[in-house]
Amino acid sequence: MQAFEVMGTIDEKGQLILDSHLNIPAPSRVKVIVLVNNDNEYDLDDTPVGEIKASLKRALQEVKAGQTRPISELWNRIDD
Repeated sequence: MQAFEVMGTIDEKGQLILDSHLNIPAPSRVKVIVLVNNDNEYDLDDTPVGEIKASLKRALQEVKAGQTRPISELWNRIDD
């Protein structure tokens, strides 16, 4: 069994709507485990996968273009 983690919303009809498409063959039977935040607040540390992928692609392009910085400079920025 393969696992996918995506965010979604339960609509007014009680149906689950996923925030992103799952690249799996359709139609397919799946097992769904629903985790509900008890306080109804969105977890601010839960960065969407698409945003993470875009950031990683930008970083890889910068490295390929030679747009890098010394690690000491990065640490100085974190300490400030």
